[in-house]
Amino acid sequence: MYAGLKNTPCCLCGHEDTHTRIEVPPRAVRLMDNGGPIAWRDVVGAVTLRFCADDWALVSDLAIEMDTHPLSRCNAAHVSLDLREDHEALLSAAKEPTDQTELEARLATRAEETLDDAEDSHTEERDVVEAVVVLRALAELGVHDPPGEPIGP
Repeated sequence: MYAGLKNTPCCLCGHEDTHTRIEVPPRAVRLMDNGGPIAWRDVVGAVTLRFCADDWALVSDLAIEMDTHPLSRCNAAHVSLDLREDHEALLSAAKEPTDQTELEARLATRAEETLDDAEDSHTEERDVVEAVVVLRALAELGVHDPPGEPIGP
């Protein structure tokens, strides 16, 4: 299995010193800058995005105040992901595309539970931001209904 970058820079500005990370479903790569060439169906597990402190403040505001995501501005070349082996090249045999629906459903369920508990003092801002990004991305891709009420005041 190919392992993508693990210590990735900020996916918005490329700054090496990152502050916060979130996970999104593999299909969300299609929403990112330079994400077109990546075979999202060959991604194993979630895709990790990292943000520097300055960009994290912007991402947090976008998610909590504006109920949206920054994925169109994220560079897919700066994400961390794992790709399955290329059996077609190694064995001259085609392999079925990975079914991402279970992972997407698990991430969506976790995101909905986080938003339900957003007012709980134990729920961190990072978790709320990740939940909004995941649900908004899946809604934009047409695989999940958008979340209900905005999180902000």
